[in-house]
Amino acid sequence: MSHEILAQPGYTSTTTAEVRARELFPGIRIRPLWQSPTGAHANVVEIDPGATWPHRDVHRPGPEEVYVVAGTFNDGARDYPEGTFLHAPAGSWHIPASTSGCTLFVFYPEG
Repeated sequence: MSHEILAQPGYTSTTTAEVRARELFPGIRIRPLWQSPTGAHANVVEIDPGATWPHRDVHRPGPEEVYVVAGTFNDGARDYPEGTFLHAPAGSWHIPASTSGCTLFVFYPEG
């Protein structure tokens, strides 16, 4: 039965070790995990201690879902510890940063 699960169209898996990190900005890297044909995508974002997004991160065309996997994430307004989930609606913005460093799972359901 397990082979039937894995044979389903679109059923996939990956590990962060299998995905090369791409630097977005100094001290901020993204590891793309998955993307659908419609544009939805899932990523791991790594922010080094002291790194800050250089401008507003505006969420377009849809929302952004963030889960803090490790460390402490700051959105420009406050700190969010490991285990925090954030929903940022379409059109909202923040300025991602981390004093201590963090790892995030970031999902864009609408691209």
